[in-house]
Amino acid sequence: MPSFLVLNGPNLNLLGTRQPDVYGSTTLSDIEADCVTYGTEKGISISCLQSNHEGELVDAIHAAKGTFSGIILNAGAYTHTSIALRDAISSVELPVIELHLSNIHAREEFRHTSYIAAVVIGQICGFGSAGYRLAIDALLGHLK
Repeated sequence: MPSFLVLNGPNLNLLGTRQPDVYGSTTLSDIEADCVTYGTEKGISISCLQSNHEGELVDAIHAAKGTFSGIILNAGAYTHTSIALRDAISSVELPVIELHLSNIHAREEFRHTSYIAAVVIGQICGFGSAGYRLAIDALLGHLK
């Protein structure tokens, strides 16, 4: 059975209350529960982790090697700043999908650059919480 790590970065613990006009009103707990349920329907084991700390995200990516079949990563603001996350993704040789709730290309200029885009298999952005299901389907399709 495939197993995916759904990894969420800084400030995503505030979903549901943080800028609902940009990120929607769905909470991270709701998203994680939906990922687990949807994964079960698809025959995938899903584990979820959120951290506001870059090093903890790097550690989780490292620990995923040999444990998970792939990673769905919403790195939040670290998308635009973290060479450490990019290097961690490159190091584990797992398929990773970059995910964003909002369309980062339609927002502030600094959000248009992703340090991790070049080392992931694809990017999903702008579909709100539905993007997580899209990412699960895309990662499963990539593995088949």
